[in-house]
Amino acid sequence: LPWPLPWEKVAEGRMRALAASLAAPLGVTIARGGVNVAVVSRHAAQVFFCVFDHEGEHRFPLTQRLGDVRFGFVAGLGVGARYGFRAEGPWDGAHRFDGAKLLLDPYATALDGAFAHDPQLLRRGVDTADLVPKAVISGPYEQASPLPPKPPGFIYELQVKSFTKLHPNVRQPGTVAALAEPVIIEHLLKLGVDTIELMPLAAWIDERHLHALGLRNAWGYNPVSFMAPDPRLAPGGFAEIAQTVAALHAVGIRVILDVVFNHTGESDEGGATLSLRGLDNALYFAHEHGDLVNHTGCGNTLALDRAPVMRLAMDAMRTWVNRTGIDGFRFDLAPVMGRGPQGFSVDAPLLAAISQDPLLSPLILIAEPWDVGPGGYQLGAFPQHWHEWNDRYRDDVRRFWRGDGSVNALATRLGGSSDVFQRPASSINFLSAHDGFPLRDAVTYAAKNNHANGEHNRDGNSHEPTWVGGDIRALLATLFFSQGIPMLTAGDEFGRSQGGNNNAYAQDNATTWLDWENADYELADFVASLAALRKAHPILSRDVFLSGEASWIGADGKPVDWSRPSRTLGLVIAEADNRIAIWMSAEKTPASPALTPRPGYQWIQQLGTPFFSFSVERRT
Repeated sequence: LPWPLPWEKVAEGRMRALAASLAAPLGVTIARGGVNVAVVSRHAAQVFFCVFDHEGEHRFPLTQRLGDVRFGFVAGLGVGARYGFRAEGPWDGAHRFDGAKLLLDPYATALDGAFAHDPQLLRRGVDTADLVPKAVISGPYEQASPLPPKPPGFIYELQVKSFTKLHPNVRQPGTVAALAEPVIIEHLLKLGVDTIELMPLAAWIDERHLHALGLRNAWGYNPVSFMAPDPRLAPGGFAEIAQTVAALHAVGIRVILDVVFNHTGESDEGGATLSLRGLDNALYFAHEHGDLVNHTGCGNTLALDRAPVMRLAMDAMRTWVNRTGIDGFRFDLAPVMGRGPQGFSVDAPLLAAISQDPLLSPLILIAEPWDVGPGGYQLGAFPQHWHEWNDRYRDDVRRFWRGDGSVNALATRLGGSSDVFQRPASSINFLSAHDGFPLRDAVTYAAKNNHANGEHNRDGNSHEPTWVGGDIRALLATLFFSQGIPMLTAGDEFGRSQGGNNNAYAQDNATTWLDWENADYELADFVASLAALRKAHPILSRDVFLSGEASWIGADGKPVDWSRPSRTLGLVIAEADNRIAIWMSAEKTPASPALTPRPGYQWIQQLGTPFFSFSVERRT
């Protein structure tokens, strides 16, 4: 800051606003007699605060500036007022200022509507005040709190709308509030879920190519706001989400929120101007040789190594925790959070800031450890107290059961993936997720069928391993009896299918909406029994790798010869006076060996399928 401060140059009546801005947060905050307004724009020539009421639009220039922060005080405004920003400046190189575009406040916490694509959003010089949702000034709120820190035991990933849209017995289908209804909580508790992972709730916009195809984004990974809930999913805003989280907390279920801090829905150079692009494209997004960097595959990449952008991400996380009480975050394309000019680093500013933050650091933190940029596959590279989606687990387990994998790889995954992580709990084990084949489709389709996405079947993973004709129960049993943390995607417990579509992001329809009336509830009961067995035997979820207490057994009942290929593997784990035995065989005529019990004990099978068994040694 300049010192001494030029008080003599501050207009009469603005001294209080200037002093308040030194400590006030960014965005719009209620003050005595009006509101303080603050927004970051380094390169704009002028920024306007635009208020909308029954008379139309009223513009207030933000003439005060401290560093990159433009600020001011506007008298007479309060809770419920609708507003946006406009920014004027150059349109050259990395700059994309266009005063005709209404811009969403990056710190908005409520909107008066949802974003919808319109070609006018893309065109320079065309006013968009009638097309862009307005931010709504929020009042005081009751601060919420997460549950005491505890690692997940069984994660259940779900997309809010898809999960309840077709449920016959909920009053508010397709909304966050539906998750608090008794029939939904009963289902989660019956399964044994202790943590749900919500796919993004922040306001998003459809990718522009979907409009011409008559499709809509079903997942929400295309954000315009990082803080404001999308009105389509949470019409009641933060209050609705907080009430739902509280209801889940009351039965011991924690809530993780999937967040997208790697890009915005403003897309590439031809995309819409909605918020950050219009406020300061050169500041908020990474550029190389004057062009947008695209490490996300979505057209742009947030420059999270820069202080204002990092602060925006940190403030967004704190806002979600304080307003809703959520228990953690899953970070989409998380390597972007650690990227700088020299590539990915675990010591990057944002990762370091999270690790030292007293509110955020104790939470459940999960990385999707890959993006599409150079060196973007970073599995095992995140801080040790984080967890990471482990796609090697998915692929190695599927390949073993398909017949072209190895028992060596299977044993490594069963044991917690010590080749990747320093502790088993770092590994989020999954066999399917929202991105990829549902578990039922993974044993049904040999190749993807994404034609409905309108991209001539070029999108999605063309090399995702499947096990056509396989036993879904064997896959599920493997998941729950592996070291690490199991994750199941909603609907996989009762056989959901997407018709072979392994990239159903654009299918906001019956392709992704769960079909509760035709669900396989016998399969769901089987999943519940797996979760109960895992919980009953804590030896399966210890955060230490298997060592001397584990014995690996081959098809002949003898110790495994790791140098020979096999489609059969057994594992006996002993802890104190307890022993359990897990047996897996992908042979056409599987047979488990006769295990020798200790004197005075006998082996009792507690679960069995044609390919899999789980036994416990009991006293006779």
